[in-house]
Amino acid sequence: MNIFRLLGDLAHLASIFILIHKIQKTRSCRGISFKTQALYALVFVTRYVDLLYQWISLYNFVMKLFFIGSSCYILYLMKFRYRPTHDPSIDTFKIEYLLGPSFFLSLIFNYEFSLTEILWTFSIYLESVAIFPQLFMLQRTGEAETITTHYLAALGIYRALYLPNWIYRYITQDVVDPIAVTAGLVQTGLYLDFFYVYFTKVLHGQKFELPA
Repeated sequence: MNIFRLLGDLAHLASIFILIHKIQKTRSCRGISFKTQALYALVFVTRYVDLLYQWISLYNFVMKLFFIGSSCYILYLMKFRYRPTHDPSIDTFKIEYLLGPSFFLSLIFNYEFSLTEILWTFSIYLESVAIFPQLFMLQRTGEAETITTHYLAALGIYRALYLPNWIYRYITQDVVDPIAVTAGLVQTGLYLDFFYVYFTKVLHGQKFELPA
């Protein structure tokens, strides 16, 4: 565990706490894509099947359980407790366009043709594009609540911090993970427009609005 990995994990935790806080405080899931949250739940469930047969460390075990549990809890809040506040008419991105290619790529580009390895690889590819429905919603509405932008910023920072983590691992351990690096670069790239608006407007006290 290096400092970049730790900071990345903390940013990921922060994004989840911010999202849950936003939903519970406002008693609304307005502006949050249910489809993106469902994709993240699928990412964690398929990635962490090793919980059933492999022990790495207490930290690893707790973090994996938290990510699975929190993602399911968010789905529960959106689907049941605050369902009337979710507007499916603007959460319209077709996730088949993400699930299909991710699964197809996991069958072709993987490190071992086994069930657990394919599931892990699928989760990596899917996570890189899972934010698409959320960004699509932002594009459609053109604006977002400030607390929602903080959630997205923390999520983007989490992925961005994994870039120096991979560089550090290459320098110190001579370890390269082409699948994770490629997917991470794609995912980080998807946040560039968002971060430009976030840093130039939201952090200066202005409302988040995409350029017309």
